[in-house]
Amino acid sequence: MSHQPTTALVPFRGNVPVRRKRPWQAQTVSDAIDAYALTAGATRLENRAEVERFLPDILGRALARCWIDAGFRTRFCADPRGTLAEHRIELPGSIEIEVVTKGQTRPMVIVSERPSQGTQRRRLLYLQLVMVAGK
Repeated sequence: MSHQPTTALVPFRGNVPVRRKRPWQAQTVSDAIDAYALTAGATRLENRAEVERFLPDILGRALARCWIDAGFRTRFCADPRGTLAEHRIELPGSIEIEVVTKGQTRPMVIVSERPSQGTQRRRLLYLQLVMVAGK
């Protein structure tokens, strides 16, 4: 058995864990299973209700990946919407994502909606991973 270099963030032996597909994600044969993927396949969120329901899970995965992948963190903090697009996640044009790192020990993601040009932004949600220990 030859030892080939791997691109995995964490080395593993055997099969990659398989995650269950969500009904809002595309299910095609070509969708590769990746343990560190933000979604299991192409994802298109079409309205505010879908964004509020599904985006927190996706952004939670993105924030978790920021902790273990410095390159991903750099790309995500500089261009969160573009990074999500690289991972085949489409958002409505009215949704704005901002990553705040200044004055924060961990990145905070703020998701806002601007229904039309010239209107006030409305904050939909914000996420920040915190470490909690208990006994």
